[in-house]
Amino acid sequence: MLKLRIALPLALLASACQSDPSTAPVADAARAASKSSAPSLAAPIVGATACDELIRPGETHFAHLWKVTSGVENAAEGYWSFAGDRLVMQATVDGTACDRILTTAARGGKLVPVSNGNGVTTCAYFMPGDKSVIYASTHAFMVDCPPKVDMSRGYVWAVHPEYDIYVKDLATGAERALTTEWGYDAEATVSPRGDRMVFTSTRSGDLELWTCDLAGGDLKQVTNKLGYDGGAFFSHDGEWLVFRSTAFTPGQEETEQAEYKALLKTWLVRPSRMEIMVCRPDGSERRRVTNLGQANFAPFFFPDDKRIVFASNHHDQATRGRNFDLFAIDVDGKNLEKITHDADFDGFPMFSPDGKWLAFASNRGGRQPRETNMFIAQWK
Repeated sequence: MLKLRIALPLALLASACQSDPSTAPVADAARAASKSSAPSLAAPIVGATACDELIRPGETHFAHLWKVTSGVENAAEGYWSFAGDRLVMQATVDGTACDRILTTAARGGKLVPVSNGNGVTTCAYFMPGDKSVIYASTHAFMVDCPPKVDMSRGYVWAVHPEYDIYVKDLATGAERALTTEWGYDAEATVSPRGDRMVFTSTRSGDLELWTCDLAGGDLKQVTNKLGYDGGAFFSHDGEWLVFRSTAFTPGQEETEQAEYKALLKTWLVRPSRMEIMVCRPDGSERRRVTNLGQANFAPFFFPDDKRIVFASNHHDQATRGRNFDLFAIDVDGKNLEKITHDADFDGFPMFSPDGKWLAFASNRGGRQPRETNMFIAQWK
């Protein structure tokens, strides 16, 4: 989860690709015609638009496809409510300079703003009962967006120390901070059990996973290895965490770890080499799931907790890592499967609570540069 500008020229993690339908893969005429009519199913999110014509050849797990947003810059990280009837997401909308938190409406209409418009926000998630949302924001320290990241040392992410995690009541607008310690606190998600949340923090001096109760108390550190550990989600039974982690190159650990520490001192991290990991919520039984190279991120458990869906650019040689697709893999690292086949960015997958739908962000079908929208596929 971490702040991600999909439209940046990403040789390493997100895509600056300008979605050009004329160059994207398309099905043959017969297949396109067969998908031109709207599916008989009702849209899984109120207001979503049927777009089966954007299902690419080879995307055999997608029975039908809906577009949730349109013409939105950087709509990303859309996560389901516990009831499975709404999404909460971050996006740059209405000419704003940086990302805001929004939800889809329960009864149609436009996206509903959650954050107050100050600072920059990231990583939102519904709380149990769907009456409130947690998200990270810098608004306690700044009104405007933070300065753009200096890319002179290559592609890096900013881990703003001004980020804190907030919970906001959607009906009353009442908001309170769950974290107040100086340093990066963000990327919070909630266990399906509804008892704890996991988030990424620098409070130990490194980017580690922590858990806490839903009030922000009973803090427990999960990971303790040097390197960025983040973007974590609980398994459906609450027994495991899946997350992305820095993968240092064998034989080059000393050099790469020194660079990592130097960057982190300036609140930056390089995301170009990350692998998918799992561990227990107490940090035990940690093991590596992928060994693919490049950038692997945004993992989420399948409904049966036996497989993991995630985004990766490890397969892309033609565009130097600009093309991200969704993949699936068993929790033991076997049976890697490519899920999406679009020419540009696909990322941030999440299954609905009932397992029928997959929400994800994609450049597919965009009409202008920087357009990344939320989609929902009926899973088969």
